[in-house]
Amino acid sequence: MTSTEPIRIGVLGTHSTGKTTLLRRIEMELRSHGITVARTGRLGKRAAAAGLPKMQHHTALSTEWIITQGIVDEIDAVTQGAEVVLIDRAAHDAIAYWHAALAFRAETPPRLERERLLALASTQLPKYDLLFATELDPRVPVDTSHNYDAGYRWLVDQHAHRLLANDNISHQRVTSDPDSQAHAVDVAVQLCLKEAAL
Repeated sequence: MTSTEPIRIGVLGTHSTGKTTLLRRIEMELRSHGITVARTGRLGKRAAAAGLPKMQHHTALSTEWIITQGIVDEIDAVTQGAEVVLIDRAAHDAIAYWHAALAFRAETPPRLERERLLALASTQLPKYDLLFATELDPRVPVDTSHNYDAGYRWLVDQHAHRLLANDNISHQRVTSDPDSQAHAVDVAVQLCLKEAAL
């Protein structure tokens, strides 16, 4: 690839809906074509390791940490020469998790905090060449070792897709159907190969 700016592909959606698996599949396909790929991720676990709340306990502070750390990770990937950066948990993902946590706790988001964090997440949108949003399929079993709250998981899904719709953010939905996932991988790979040929 000859472009100085890498291609950025982001994914968002509630937990255990295949975000990381989708990006792994895209990464493997791109690497098989000789394209240098970097993948960001594990932001929730890293936030918890830093002493920040997660899942239904999310706060404005933990949300800001996840967004800004995601930005730092992406910049690191670019400076290391990645031709494609795969972003596991695009910026609006953190907003959806926070809104869902507030709804779960029956709290109202403070207006100024909400506007500030939404503005911060929105600064990242122009950088994404492609954005995927996974959909929750309650029929698909989750790993029981995670002890997820099903209600909170559903709220994250609802808030993620509501944010995308309300702000008219261009994205492609990815369901649990294997054909949908294969199509998403193909769309991402074809975009990158097209850019590589320029």
